[in-house]
Amino acid sequence: MTGAATGSTVPRRQLGRYLRELRTNARLTVQAAAKALEWSEAKMWRIETGQTSLRSHDVELMCRVYGARDELKVALMGLAKETKGKGWWHAYGDVIPDGFDLFIGLEEAARSREEYSPELIPGLLQTPDYARAVIRNNTRLQDEEIDRRVQLRVQRQTLVTRPTAPPELKVVLNEAVVRRVVGGPTIMAAQLGHLAEVNQRANVSVRVVPFSTGAHKGLDTGPFIVLRFPTTADGRDHEPPTVYVQGFTGALYLDKPREIDRYAEAFAAIWSNALPSEDSSALFRQIAREMNEP
Repeated sequence: MTGAATGSTVPRRQLGRYLRELRTNARLTVQAAAKALEWSEAKMWRIETGQTSLRSHDVELMCRVYGARDELKVALMGLAKETKGKGWWHAYGDVIPDGFDLFIGLEEAARSREEYSPELIPGLLQTPDYARAVIRNNTRLQDEEIDRRVQLRVQRQTLVTRPTAPPELKVVLNEAVVRRVVGGPTIMAAQLGHLAEVNQRANVSVRVVPFSTGAHKGLDTGPFIVLRFPTTADGRDHEPPTVYVQGFTGALYLDKPREIDRYAEAFAAIWSNALPSEDSSALFRQIAREMNEP
């Protein structure tokens, strides 16, 4: 039996999203799934929309009916145990396996994304060679696994170019990001050229906070992402906005209105201190030329 919806909505929403996908892949309607589980259709709707928490035992039952593979079943059962937390910190190595990327579901569902990145080019904007250099530097993986992770990152980038409702992407980079040579001058120059190219898309705007700005709000916040989701017919949010903060040992998910407002205000301040997109693209090209010079 499900419990009352308490604490952070993020793990509940993610669990519901994955269970809905499993049901769809199993080619079961809500009615058919409810009948197999001996539940009401209303309960199915509450679960799949993250309106209620769920016991790991019930998740195990749903995974059995949907034919989920064992490793995914274990991950979702672990996620169910997280659905009653007040704020949600997902630490690596806890009940949810390291390889179970919870952020991807949020990323795919978002209609807009505001991101401040002071150290690296964000994954959605990385070239394969830049991504490979970053992953190799941060892990001790074999080349085969590195290549697999690069391909996964490249596949995620189709979100930006998908023909139907691509998300609006607003990114601010610290100038150090575009001057830091990752993977060597040739790879970095190509990465900068890619940024200038993607900056021409109607749904993408990449800006740079120049060193000349001096102190700015990003020095207080560190890196973060604000995700917003599609609205309902009457203009209300289909699900609450979420702030994602990646840490060295885990990821922080925030969805309380005050938290969202603080980060939204911070992003607006950082955005206002950044060069316009056209000037930022000119800077990308200039630095790329400098890196290509013998």
